[in-house]
Amino acid sequence: MSAVEPFPRDWRSCLVLVPHPDDPEYGIGAAVAKWTSQGKTVHYALASRGEQGIAGMMPEQAGPLREIEQRRSAAIVGVEEVEFWASPDSEIRNTPALRATIVDTITRVKPDVVVTIYSGPEWGPGAPNQRDHIEFAKAVAQAYDSLSDPPRWLFENGPEMTHGESVDGYLDHAVASLAAHENYLRVLDPDTPVLEQARKQVEMATPPHPDFGGAPTVGFILKRPPA
Repeated sequence: MSAVEPFPRDWRSCLVLVPHPDDPEYGIGAAVAKWTSQGKTVHYALASRGEQGIAGMMPEQAGPLREIEQRRSAAIVGVEEVEFWASPDSEIRNTPALRATIVDTITRVKPDVVVTIYSGPEWGPGAPNQRDHIEFAKAVAQAYDSLSDPPRWLFENGPEMTHGESVDGYLDHAVASLAAHENYLRVLDPDTPVLEQARKQVEMATPPHPDFGGAPTVGFILKRPPA
């Protein structure tokens, strides 16, 4: 097995591109908290407001509520810039229109590094990836490849990592950030307290890694190396 490299250090701004609210918190919240504590700038852009994500709640109610929760969540880990596009939740597809929005956003934000969701078919045996995630991540890669002057790096957050960010000391930030999606989590699992759900998920997303001294680590997959 190849050694996992540390996530790059020599950057100042990162653009996180995801399809739904809570996508950053389910994977990279602890890394984001670490980066912003170091003075780095992180910008979130979400394709949808997750309006289909709360069972029993009408989309016109769920969408604005989830946007509020996402902004609150981002603030906890030091993210000040959060934007939402108009893609329909659960129907996000790799279309020319979506790729154009991604290109426009990257061009406007001018990040050093882009991080997006996992594009693989499954996170592990019996854990299939969502179609929205797969389609969106593929759109990000194609949009990135179409740029004449792309950011230096493109990463996905996912299994079989090539790079890792040790996040010891930032897990509580990540838990609080995910727990800010309280309405979503309460409906998702009514029998488990929100903080308990959040802590369990963060621990799953930050397993100890031997290449980082056994510290909890967020995993990334390098999709496009620097030119």
